[in-house]
Amino acid sequence: MLKLAEKYGDRPENEFPMLFQRILQNTIRDYYRRQKVRSLWTTLLSALSPGDDEDADPLETLATEHLSNTPTPHGDAERTQLRAVLEKEIEKLPPRQREAFLMRYWEEMDIAETAIAMGCSEGSVKTHCSRATQALAQALKAKGITL
Repeated sequence: MLKLAEKYGDRPENEFPMLFQRILQNTIRDYYRRQKVRSLWTTLLSALSPGDDEDADPLETLATEHLSNTPTPHGDAERTQLRAVLEKEIEKLPPRQREAFLMRYWEEMDIAETAIAMGCSEGSVKTHCSRATQALAQALKAKGITL
């Protein structure tokens, strides 16, 4: 209702039902898209961090080799290789996609903050993030990495 009032308050009353319906549909879609992406990266990155520390940075966790209670040489080597692959694939992203991805998912900035920092629209941020996550998922899948 607030979006309708703020952005379309000057429209004729007979357009309000259609506008409200469209705003509601888009808001719901955005919510579920955002949840899908967050769920993907939460699942992906939760495999890289210890279960007892929610604020742990997955790459730092891998670097310090404290992923499990009883580290093994084999597990350490796998984590090191996985960390290297992730870093390499993130570096391969186009600059704008990498910037949007890192701000949104590593720095946990919201869409508006990211758009301001990048000097672009919120729609552009969403597009860059979506393309980055798809590219990373495909690259990891192509290398046979499942988390």
